Amino acid sequence: MTNTKHLSQPAPHRPLRTLFLITSMPVGGAEVLLVNLIRRLDRQRITPQLCCLKELGPLGEELAEEIPAHHHLIGGKYDVAVLWRLVRLMRKQQIDAVVTVGAGDKMFWGRLAARLAGVPVICSALHSTGWPDGVGRMNRLLTPITDAFIGVARPHGRHLIENERFPAERVHVIPNGVDIERFQPNPVAAARLRHQLNIPADAPVCGIVAALRPEKNHELFVAAAAYVHQQMPTSHFVIVGDGSERAKIAAAISNHGLGDHFHLLGSRSDVPEVLSMLDAFMLTSHNEANPVSILEAMAVGLPVVSTDVGSISESVEQGVTGFLCQPGNAIELADSLLTIFNDPELAARFAAAARQRVVTNWSLDVMVLGYEELLWSVFKQKREMPAPPCQQPVIETPVEELSPIA
Repeated sequence: MTNTKHLSQPAPHRPLRTLFLITSMPVGGAEVLLVNLIRRLDRQRITPQLCCLKELGPLGEELAEEIPAHHHLIGGKYDVAVLWRLVRLMRKQQIDAVVTVGAGDKMFWGRLAARLAGVPVICSALHSTGWPDGVGRMNRLLTPITDAFIGVARPHGRHLIENERFPAERVHVIPNGVDIERFQPNPVAAARLRHQLNIPADAPVCGIVAALRPEKNHELFVAAAAYVHQQMPTSHFVIVGDGSERAKIAAAISNHGLGDHFHLLGSRSDVPEVLSMLDAFMLTSHNEANPVSILEAMAVGLPVVSTDVGSISESVEQGVTGFLCQPGNAIELADSLLTIFNDPELAARFAAAARQRVVTNWSLDVMVLGYEELLWSVFKQKREMPAPPCQQPVIETPVEELSPIA
């Protein structure tokens, strides 16, 4: 007798072959997040591949030692042949899911190629509320073929619904995550680095970790630092990151006469240790969503002073973990930083609250599980196949909280 019940059950599926598509992999917040995500994914559920439309970049070269990595698929802005190169790649690799990271060309060509290649799951992860993640008309036209748009915080999710006009039922929030074991206070490394940089052990130090791009507004950081230095001449300032704005930032430092108290460190592989030598962290961006640099600084136990943009107020709680300031206001930023420098007890309370807040809400495990569950959920809906069992508790993305308020 035939067991029809057994025959009706879908066959188990191998891990989802998932292609993460991005322009390149320089050292930046979104790129670091992607590296951490890919490395932590459960290989029994997801087998990741990386695709950079242009060059791999330093982080892409690291990942290429660990997973399949494809690059140089586009020759220029109007190279429409990139579509067919991507289609061939996805078919050859038998890709089950495509996740485009960021807006622009990769979001457009990646989703269109996935549709033509018959990829079951098509997702777009976005990390900002403005440039470089402004979606634009051409990308919005592909909304019907996109299974999920991924935001990094609840306010960011609302932005994707209300401003980018994506369907609420397709918007999912997966909070950015930090490796809280790697990012934690390290007094020994802090003392060593201060010695290497000739920073006195008792000097107040503030830093920023951000790619040197216009939207990060490092010139505002320099302007605030100049005001702080006038009030507190022993203060030092650190910038970690590289990019197109380096010469302009160096000129601003020179114009303010801060050369001996400013440290342009470029890209670093020891960011947790660099953060440990700071007394406070500042971010001066024009726009953000849920910047990983702030979460990393908080995990190390740093008070934060930041412009109040994007979803930063979800992580930086005014008067609890730091201070939020009006965008572009150097004096307000400087006064907030001086308050922290001049009140060690307040700084200590901010520091303890900051680390606890990240440990509770933004661990790397939360982010990784969010991606695994979303990809498998969409795939199961389309193919009606059971997912491999999750080894950790399932964490639901708070989609139900994203609907616009009437």
